[in-house]
Amino acid sequence: MAIVVTGAAGFIASGLVRSLNEHGYTDLILVDDFSNPQKNKNLGGGKLWRQKIDRKEFFKWFAESGSFVECVFHLGARTDTTEFNYAIFEELNVEYSKKMWEFCTIHQVPLIYASSAATYGGGEFGYKDEESLAPQLQPLNPYGVSKNEFDKWVIHQHQTPPFWAGLKFFNVYGANEYHKGRMASVIFHSFNQIKAHNEVKLFRSHRPDFKDGEQLRDFIYVKDLAAVCLFLFHKQPKSGLYNLGTGKARSFLDLTKAVFAALEIPEKINFVDTPLDIRDKYQYFTEADMSKLRSVGYDAPFTSLEEGVKEYVQNYLVKNEYW
Repeated sequence: MAIVVTGAAGFIASGLVRSLNEHGYTDLILVDDFSNPQKNKNLGGGKLWRQKIDRKEFFKWFAESGSFVECVFHLGARTDTTEFNYAIFEELNVEYSKKMWEFCTIHQVPLIYASSAATYGGGEFGYKDEESLAPQLQPLNPYGVSKNEFDKWVIHQHQTPPFWAGLKFFNVYGANEYHKGRMASVIFHSFNQIKAHNEVKLFRSHRPDFKDGEQLRDFIYVKDLAAVCLFLFHKQPKSGLYNLGTGKARSFLDLTKAVFAALEIPEKINFVDTPLDIRDKYQYFTEADMSKLRSVGYDAPFTSLEEGVKEYVQNYLVKNEYW
C-alpha cells in the first residue's frame, strides 16, 4: 500500500517525506510540479520513494491505482500571501482540492490536507477550530480565502473519505525553505540578514495596541507538524478541522533574539515600515487553540521557540543542510 504526498518538493511536505522514511514508510508517491531545481533539492539526502508524478498527471494515476493507496497527505498549494489574483488560488487550492476529496471518497482513502491559520483573518472570531465557525471567518488575503472556501465546502459534504482532517497550520518554520524567497519564515530571513549585516530588520507596528516587534504569532517547528501528521494517519480519530500550532503565541522580538542567541552574536534590531501592499492584510496576533487535538490523544510536547530556532539555525542554516 502506498502513501501519497502532494506538494512533495515543498518545505513542509519534503519534511513529512523525511519523517515518513524515518518511521519505515518508503512506498511513497510524490506529487508536485517538479520543474524548480532549487525546490527539488528538498528531496535529496537519501530520501526514499516509489514514484514521482506531476500534479497534472496525478488523477489519471489515482483513477487506475486508487485501491492501492493507504492515505493521501495533500499539502500541495499555492501559498503566496502577497498574490492577489484569486483565480490562481481558486484553481490550485480549491478546485484541485475538491477533486482530491472526490477521488479519496470514491476509493475510500483517508485524506489529511493543509488548511491554514490564514483562514482566521484578524482573529475577530478567535482561533478555535470548530467547523461551525468557518462560514463566519473573514480571511485577510486571497490565499486565506481559498483555504477557508475549501474548508467550508468540505464540512458540507455528505460523501466523505473514511477519515479526513483539515490542518490549520500556524506559522511553520524549519529546514527545507531555502527556495521560498519572500515567503520564507522570519527566522530564515533573520539568519540571512545577520550573516550579511550583523542586524535584523523587523516590521514596525502600525497599531497603537502593539509595540514594535511585539506582534504575536504561534510559531510551530516543522518537525512537530510532521509528528502530528503521522499521529493522525495512525490513529484516525474524529474527522474534522484541527489547529496545528503550539498554543502559545510569541513575539517577533522573541524569535529574532533566539536567532542571535543561536549564532552567539550580540543583538542588533531595527524597525522598518510594513510594506503597503500587505499592511492592511497583516495579522498582529495568532494563537492556536489546541484543545481539540489534545482531546483526541495527541499528548507530545511542542518544541519551544528557543529550542526549535537553535536546532534550525545550528543544524541546518549554518551548514546549508536539508532535513
